[in-house]
Amino acid sequence: MDSCIHVTGARLHNLRNVSLSLPKNKLVVLTGLSGSGKSTLAFDTLHREGQRQYLESLGMVTGLVSKPAVDSITGLSPSISVDQHHTNRSPRSTVGTVTEVFTYLRLLWSRIGVRPCPGCGQDIPPSYADGTEPDEDAEAEQRPCPHCGTLVPELVMGSFSFNKPAGACPSCTGLGEVIRPDVQRLVDGARSVAGGAVRGWNAKYTEWALPVLRAAAAHYGLPFDADQPVDDLDARQRDLLLHGVESPEFRRHFPDTDPPATVSAGRFEGVATALLRRYNDRADDPDYRERAEQQGLVKQPCTDCGGTRLRPESRAVTVHGLTIVEAAQLPLTDLDTWLAGLRERSAGDEWLLVEPVVADLEERVRRLVDVGVGYLTLGQATPSLSAGETQRLRLAALLGSGLTGVLYVLDEPTIGLHPSDTARLIDVLRRLRDLGNTVLVIEHDLDVLRAADYVVDVGPGAGRDGGRIVAAGTPEEVARTEGSVTGAYLSGRLATPRSRARGDGDTAVVIRGARAHNLKDLTVRIPLRRLVTVTGPSGSGKSTLLLDILGRAARRHFHRAGELPAEHDGIDGWEHLSKAVLIDQEPISRLPRSNAATYSDVFTPIREVFAERSEGRLPAGHFSFNVPGGRCERCEGAGVLTVRMHFLPAVEVRCPGCKGRRFRPEVLSVRHEGLDIAEVLQATVDEALTVFKDVPPVATRLRRMADVGLGYLPLGQPATTLSGGEAQRLKLAKELGRRTTGRALYLLDEPTTGLHSADTARLLDVLQRLVDAGHSVVTIEHNLDVVRASDWLIDLGPQGGAGGGRLIAQGAPGH
Repeated sequence: MDSCIHVTGARLHNLRNVSLSLPKNKLVVLTGLSGSGKSTLAFDTLHREGQRQYLESLGMVTGLVSKPAVDSITGLSPSISVDQHHTNRSPRSTVGTVTEVFTYLRLLWSRIGVRPCPGCGQDIPPSYADGTEPDEDAEAEQRPCPHCGTLVPELVMGSFSFNKPAGACPSCTGLGEVIRPDVQRLVDGARSVAGGAVRGWNAKYTEWALPVLRAAAAHYGLPFDADQPVDDLDARQRDLLLHGVESPEFRRHFPDTDPPATVSAGRFEGVATALLRRYNDRADDPDYRERAEQQGLVKQPCTDCGGTRLRPESRAVTVHGLTIVEAAQLPLTDLDTWLAGLRERSAGDEWLLVEPVVADLEERVRRLVDVGVGYLTLGQATPSLSAGETQRLRLAALLGSGLTGVLYVLDEPTIGLHPSDTARLIDVLRRLRDLGNTVLVIEHDLDVLRAADYVVDVGPGAGRDGGRIVAAGTPEEVARTEGSVTGAYLSGRLATPRSRARGDGDTAVVIRGARAHNLKDLTVRIPLRRLVTVTGPSGSGKSTLLLDILGRAARRHFHRAGELPAEHDGIDGWEHLSKAVLIDQEPISRLPRSNAATYSDVFTPIREVFAERSEGRLPAGHFSFNVPGGRCERCEGAGVLTVRMHFLPAVEVRCPGCKGRRFRPEVLSVRHEGLDIAEVLQATVDEALTVFKDVPPVATRLRRMADVGLGYLPLGQPATTLSGGEAQRLKLAKELGRRTTGRALYLLDEPTTGLHSADTARLLDVLQRLVDAGHSVVTIEHNLDVVRASDWLIDLGPQGGAGGGRLIAQGAPGH
């Protein structure tokens, strides 16, 4: 049997007729500069062809999985991919639900849970104690308390599910949080309603709403002066304005008066009530809900359940003194210890009943600990997880599958992982390999490269300069290869950046008494006009300190917007700064029509260039695929048509009208330097920089994108396909183009995500230039190159979860 996967003539995207052989049943690492073609080779070629060949062998129609541009691939196994994209962003999804660990906990609590009787207060023993065992999936039936006879619902699995009525908190319906209006953001108290106090109303809407508001006040005999500042209104007038005539907040003032019957008679909805209604009506539109939150809505923990999501009766059930809420709040490492002690605490029939459940629980939790997420809790919402954490959860599930003879394709599993946890992840990858699988990993981490059985370096550059195999062999062989940038870093021929040793600054921002999540009442000094890096193991509290406390406080201080900052005593030093810029890894847009060119504002001057080339025949707007005019109207500028399939997911096919090029023929006939507008959108940043080098408004923006390591990125790449690191660097490039007066504070969350060591050095140069210009840069990072290049380090730990949250050390890297 052939011991290799043979690829012949791969030429998809920027791959240059690549042919190579990859050893099977080995840990193989693909590396190279960002945009060199690694993902194209791993995911778009090997993984896609593995899927296609497997489906074809089952006799299934493979038209939905097209063959990649490659002459042949032999020796391929069925493939499974583990990429960086979030699979579930539902607020109802948690670590416990996606891993199914919480499902087994619910089974455990329903079988042996003990609860107090609401009538006599004595403990009601589990059902098995009186010889019955309920159907865990059935509706809860009533059973009498053995002490006083009070009827109580039988415990079933649904009693502990926050996604079912039997277990969900009635106030928040199991979400754990509620939306509340932030009055200071909704209205400007110093202005009158007629003078524009309501921030969400334009002049036309204000003109319509004022008569309704006056009629409502008259209905209740309530004086209301629309020219009076909102701060001077009494409680009744403010409740009418904010909450409307049907709200409990207003009706408490007039309990015996019925509301007006019609809008014209004064049925005023209220500013906050209307915003909340529209927010709930647009539940399927995350962009609208995000805008509504920016206008004046804030998320707060549910006061009835304290954010635990469950109803009181469910929260009172215990297993050996522990509630299911407390179990879901334990770090996975502590939950593993608690489960291990259940055998000693259980006896007789109880242990016989739960032994298989506990054994399965222990195995699942241990796999999660092994992949380096032992600091997570089951109750943490999955939208709050980083791409690396999501990927490692999936990796834990693969460990339990027991499959052999599979090709696993992973995309940078070390993202967000502290170097101290990398060895554990390498052990997990080796365990997958030792089961008899081929593990193909895209990775830049030098420790993973050194641990690989085989390394393939793709390059030598990015975009058109990439797509070739620069080196292939053992890590030692790649390290000796001349011309390999990766080999130069592996061997030490290329040195990593060093700190400029600026030392401690004379001014600083000081966070006092930080105690949110696992932070242990920290007071941290962050020197300004320095490159400061916050380090520590995964889950040690870095994001809580920098994003939840400092980032949110900065938004409220400078912009009076955003969520309330997490718990702390205060922050000093704002007077030394003119603004704060938070650049995180959240998507830049959830709309596929948004792309790198539109977000970075480079598309506007590009369209103007093409309008000039048309010699006045076509306006600049005709070169936009988002508005009617020059776009293909058959696909409305999308380039694809969505075909609905009976019983199958919808399929996107290339538009037959424009052949996927988005524009009308007369628009495509206009060229600049030999390229039409569609070809410009297909070009990478580096390629476009060559084309528009003599057009300053375009070249300047493109150069900033190249400087932050995005030279390989196609201008037309949809925003929905960008990784978290790419989205963050695109935000940074756009921010660098803004005119900044005074001193700015830049907060970044692992900006080196997805970057090769050579690209990291380039990004560090940009950050150092910001500091040289008098600004302050604070970043969360695990990358040792960034750590060494920093002026000041703040190290949290010593562990993740409950074992973290302490200040371990701070100072210059060499101290």
